[in-house]
Amino acid sequence: MPLVAHNDLPTFERLRGEGEEVIEAERARHQDIRELHIGLLNMMPDAALEATERQFFRLVGACNQIVQFHMHPFTIEGLPRNAKASAHIEKYYEPFSKIKQDGLDALIISGANVTRPRLPEEDFWLPLTEVFSWARENVTSVLCSCLATHAIIEYRYGIARKRLPNKRWGVFAHKVYDKTHPLVAEINTRFDVPHSRFNEIFQQDMQAQGLKVLAASQEAGVHLAVSEDGFRIVFFQGHPEYDDISLLKEYKREIMRFYLSEIDDYPPFPEHYFDAAAQQILLDYQQHVRSAKCSGLPLTEFPESLILPGLDNTWRDTAKAVFNNWLGKSLSIDQSR
Repeated sequence: MPLVAHNDLPTFERLRGEGEEVIEAERARHQDIRELHIGLLNMMPDAALEATERQFFRLVGACNQIVQFHMHPFTIEGLPRNAKASAHIEKYYEPFSKIKQDGLDALIISGANVTRPRLPEEDFWLPLTEVFSWARENVTSVLCSCLATHAIIEYRYGIARKRLPNKRWGVFAHKVYDKTHPLVAEINTRFDVPHSRFNEIFQQDMQAQGLKVLAASQEAGVHLAVSEDGFRIVFFQGHPEYDDISLLKEYKREIMRFYLSEIDDYPPFPEHYFDAAAQQILLDYQQHVRSAKCSGLPLTEFPESLILPGLDNTWRDTAKAVFNNWLGKSLSIDQSR
């Protein structure tokens, strides 16, 4: 069912141009269809701020529930922003005070970049825990992505995430462990999910606190779990919202960080993502980057156009099904109580 463009957020027009069903607020008011109001606490860094809007809006809009979806993006204090991102937030995002006043049916919380060794040391920790506390009492279900999963598990259950030896980065195969849970009903029992993180909360630690693991990977660990009360909190460690180019963009940013000497090591390939032809193109480009860095010469254009035809999205259909189950079954269960 459609997304409702209840403000001038550019993401609505962008999605409409991609063929997504987005209707104007005036038209929505004349339709006798149930509304669902979904919050998006967007904590992603500036470069990914608007892409994250599109990714989550797209998954919500793909749900086949007979519902009008009103999306409400907001953010919190303690996250560094440049002037452009700050202006975008000021113009199109809602303050948390208004979110609390108007209420939400469900809430999505994105990941974020960190700068401190421990999450409670981050400037955004207290504002984030305020959102957690309010949502637990006032929102039917909260879906957490990556860092948000780590933060809420530490805040609620006292489990601190653990640093991995190397970055977990790539597209990994997963298996459904509980085929009876409504959240994974009628989805593929094996499916791919992108991951991109340096830290992990391990399966045994989740289960020791009563969390139910629904899908995991032998390589990448737990992707999908739920709180002990079923649907109230949904935990993602992976990124099912990612576009097919998201890891490519991230790889490109890491190359630039190497070129600018912000990191010492040239980034490895995301696992199970580039095909052999793309890897060869990128190995050739790596030689150019290393040479340009040593000589102080500018980089030639990153060969993105040569890589794009070989990229496959092997996770979106499953992501759509999980979101459809989440918004359909968790909210219908709540209303039936």
